Amino acid sequence: MKKLWLLSLFFLIAVISLVGCSSEGESEGSGEEGGDGTTEITYYSFSAAPNYEDVLADIVTAFEEENPNIKVNTELAAYDDYFTKLQTRLAGGNAPDVFELNYENFVQYASKGTLADLSGFIEEDDNFDPSQLNQEAFKAYQYDGKQYGMVESFSNVLTFYNKDLFDEAGVDYPTADWTWEDELAAAEKITNEENNVWGTYAPATMNEYFKIAAQNGGQLFDENGEPTVDTEENLEAMNYMVEKVTESGVTPSPAEMSGQAPADLFMNGQLGIVHTGIWMFDAFKDASFEWDVALEAGNTQKAHHFFANGLAVSADTDKKEAAYKFARFMSASDQVAELRVENSWELPAVNNDEVLQPYLEQTPPENREAVFNALDTLVLPPVVENWSQINDVTNQEFEKALNGSKSTEDVIKTLQSEYENILN
Repeated sequence: MKKLWLLSLFFLIAVISLVGCSSEGESEGSGEEGGDGTTEITYYSFSAAPNYEDVLADIVTAFEEENPNIKVNTELAAYDDYFTKLQTRLAGGNAPDVFELNYENFVQYASKGTLADLSGFIEEDDNFDPSQLNQEAFKAYQYDGKQYGMVESFSNVLTFYNKDLFDEAGVDYPTADWTWEDELAAAEKITNEENNVWGTYAPATMNEYFKIAAQNGGQLFDENGEPTVDTEENLEAMNYMVEKVTESGVTPSPAEMSGQAPADLFMNGQLGIVHTGIWMFDAFKDASFEWDVALEAGNTQKAHHFFANGLAVSADTDKKEAAYKFARFMSASDQVAELRVENSWELPAVNNDEVLQPYLEQTPPENREAVFNALDTLVLPPVVENWSQINDVTNQEFEKALNGSKSTEDVIKTLQSEYENILN
């Protein structure tokens, strides 16, 4: 009888132990809740570094107050390193739960099955209506008819100009109907080699090239994504970009920049014009000279960049609902939009005029209307897979054209061949 009682006791202990282990394993494996019922998610971002880390911290605090059962851990990386690190994490099975993607790279990730389909979450979300957002920006994060990301902000590039340098050179300020010829004429008058002052600067990169090509009626890919770079229009656009460095000298060469960023040269009073994004409004606000912005010059037509940043959820995370909630908050919350406007952190993608009005009232620059006027002639980055490879090879070939080791005619033919090889 005693042996039977002991056997029963051991059996009971074993059952309790198994139940305890099972419960513990289910809690850890679900990934949805910690011991206190809080779901922890990791958010990986490039646009917050280095100027907006405090703003992002305020946004996270606001989200957590609204969603007390979700905790957001943020991780930041500089843009130049971000996608290399992100790909490494994805390949290693260590993807962030929710992460930032710009429009140019979105298709590459969506097409490879690394992103969660958010369509179902959106349909069931009573607190979100897509009409709250700029539709061009919202739809930019759709692939194969499904929503794989939530747009958070958009931006464009304008002509930033130093009024003092224009005044000293006796040149009229840029106008909305400026052409390439007008800009070159002004740049030549402003350029002062002795004082290391140049008339204009725009990067000789892929991100600039597709827009400049569009300003000349060209395009680098057709509607099916096939390369069409080897055309007369695109060659003229490349020559316009390169010859400002190699022929007229109105743009500093890489050697003349001596490692300085174009923004530094502009702030130093060494550039009459810099073509850069509206995200630089805040960085330039304390300049020692008067400056403003204008629409960019065109040749056969106007064309302006349209860049968008959004948040995607990892297809592998078991915390999709919590990650979606944070992505939607970053995208559509008026509170987030107000913080963006207040701190000049790109343009929120919301359609709320009351939120956007303070953006127009801020100075400098005086001509903030140009930001919205530029949307009438927007050109989107090419939607092709392997964008990073396309981008890298283009930038490498531009370097050869700038240093004189390769003619622009040869660069165009090389790019046509390289694009075909990468995409086929």
